[in-house]
Amino acid sequence: MKEQEAEEQTVEQAENQDIMTETPEEGAVGGTASETVENLKQQLDEARNKFLYLYSDFETYKRHAARERIDLITSAGREILTALLPILDDFERARKNSGLDEGMTLIHHKLTGILSSKGLAQFETGPGDNFNADRHEAIAEIPAPTEDMKGKILDVVEHGYMLGERIIRFAKVVVGQ
Repeated sequence: MKEQEAEEQTVEQAENQDIMTETPEEGAVGGTASETVENLKQQLDEARNKFLYLYSDFETYKRHAARERIDLITSAGREILTALLPILDDFERARKNSGLDEGMTLIHHKLTGILSSKGLAQFETGPGDNFNADRHEAIAEIPAPTEDMKGKILDVVEHGYMLGERIIRFAKVVVGQ
């Protein structure tokens, strides 16, 4: 029994010695301790760089996803609000042309209040303002009555609206030529 145990210990010691004298498989040339350390440092640097790239990519993804969520929340009702704009325009035309009775004025006021609470805002455009292609849509150009009105807005046909920071409808204007 003791002979068998002694033999097993001798075999284990020989295997341990073989393991200690073996060189790492990847990139080892001479097998010295300093080369092994350098090889391990290089592998550590590569693993660290991979980790940093993955971490950076994940942080970018999180920022992008958060930005998309915010955009979705702010423009969630964009389609319904855009569909309600013609009704608002009809109210404005009726108020200008024939005047609204008190009940219709209250309905108009309530509708504009609800739309503004959902983030809809009318941006100011009036006759005499400079034409800005980022906010206005020129539906007609007519000769300007005076020289200083060239390139300026002469009439506003439909007002422009923004939902949050985005323009959802450009102001339709007549520009002096």
